This record gives sequence, structure tokens and C-alpha cells, in this order.
Amino acid sequence: MSRGSIASRERRRYTLRELTNTAPDVARPSVLERLARIVDRVFAPVLALFDDLGTTVVLAGRTLSWAIRPPVRIGQILAALDFVGFGSAFIVGLVGLFTGMAFTVSIIVGFRQFSAEGMVGGVVALALARELAPVLTAVVVTARAGSTMASELGNMRVTEQIDAITTMGVSPVQYLVFPRVLAATLTLPLLATCFGICGQLGAYVVAVMWQGLDPGAFLDNIRRLLAVSDLRMMVTKSFVFGFVVSVICCKKGFYASGGARGVGEGTAKAVVTSIVVIFAVDYLLTSNMTDI
Repeated sequence: MSRGSIASRERRRYTLRELTNTAPDVARPSVLERLARIVDRVFAPVLALFDDLGTTVVLAGRTLSWAIRPPVRIGQILAALDFVGFGSAFIVGLVGLFTGMAFTVSIIVGFRQFSAEGMVGGVVALALARELAPVLTAVVVTARAGSTMASELGNMRVTEQIDAITTMGVSPVQYLVFPRVLAATLTLPLLATCFGICGQLGAYVVAVMWQGLDPGAFLDNIRRLLAVSDLRMMVTKSFVFGFVVSVICCKKGFYASGGARGVGEGTAKAVVTSIVVIFAVDYLLTSNMTDI
């Protein structure tokens, strides 16, 4: 046997011996590594939640800072107002109409057991002003305009358009985020008012025209039960919902990553998170603005 074959065989043996000696160290992690993995699995979701919350708050602060700083981009603001406000008016009115009709049918069925059908108009107006109009309007705007905000900004992020805007010396927050947040904050109270009017119209059609209730009693109960404080609550909730929803949706798109899949996941998370936050904030506002 030649010396070269013997040397190559010895090298193979040495290599196999090395792999055999080092394999147990790689396959068996230490106790500290196992403990670190357990801690990561337990606390990673909590840390991710706080990181997401902190990023959203920082973006909201940066957006508010541009409200008092020039330049004011009128074109971007008008385009956002048209998209969020005018573009959502029809679907908001339609949802409000059918919500008022369905709610009136349920109220009539319950009130007939006490011969109190005349109170239907006031009760529907009160429910629309305090809860249904601001909450459902915010949900509709989230589903239509909020998802579009997240997907647009997400696409701009993954295609490096936001980086290009930054390179040109323009703040992407001021150019892209602030007009959308301002438009949603300003138009949501108007859309909630539209929702309430259409809902009350649907209630009138069901109660007066279809169920034969007295129109005078229907309208008089609206005047007696609906107060200015109820309308103020509707406007206040709408302002808050508009700001919160727009910031969340813009944040999910503004910091999207991972290509088309990441944009889709960010859009879905934006809608789900916004709807959950709407109902949570609604409870907080209702409990603090209502004297129990």
C-alpha cells in the first residue's frame, strides 16, 4: 500500500473522530440555553406587544408634531379627505340605514310587551348617537379606508418608495401619514352624523310607515330623549376613533416588511387591531362620559 493512501486514510479517520467528538456538544444544548429558549417563548409575545405599542405611540407623536410645522401640503390633504370622507359616505349611509331598520324591528318586538311602542323613536336616536353611529362608522371606515392605507403604505415600503422620499429630503411622515390621519380625524364625525341620520330614517320607515306607529309620538320622543350631551359624545368618540384607527393602519403599513406576503399580513393585522381598539376605547369613553 502506498504512503499516499495510508495518509489519506488517516486524515479521514481524524475527520470522523472530530465529527464524532463534536456532535454531542451541538445536539445537546446546555441547561442555560434551554432556560433561555423557554424565557424567549414566554416573554417574546409580551415584548412584541410593547414594541408594537411603543412604535405606534412614537408615530402618533411624530404625526402630531407635523400639525404645527410647515410646509402644509394642501394637495395631499385634499386627496386624503376625498378618499376617506367622500369615498366612504355611500357605504356608511347604507350601513346606517339597514342598522336603523334592523334595530327598530328588535326594539318594537320588545316594547310591544309593555305597550311602549311610542318610545321607539327616542330609544333608537339615543342608541345611534351614543353607540351605534360612532362605533359602526369607525368599523366601516377601518374596513374600507384603513385597510387601503395600510396596503398602500406597505407597498411603498417594500418597493423602497418611502426610502426614496426620505432620500429627497422630504419627511415620509409629513408627506404620507399626516394627511391620512388628519383626513380620518376630521371626516369621521361627519360620517357618523350621516350614519345617524340614515339610521333614524330607516327607523322612521319601519316604525311609522310599515308598523303604523304615530309619527308625532315618534318625533316627539326623539326631541325629549336626545340631548346635546349625546350628540357631543358621538362627535367626541368619532374624533378619537378617527385618530386612533388612522394611526394604527398607517403604522402597520409604514413599517411593513417581507414583500407582498408581509404587506398582506400587515393589512390584516391593521384591520383586526383597529376593530379591537375601537371597542376597547369605546368602553373607556362611555364609562368616563356617562354619569352612572
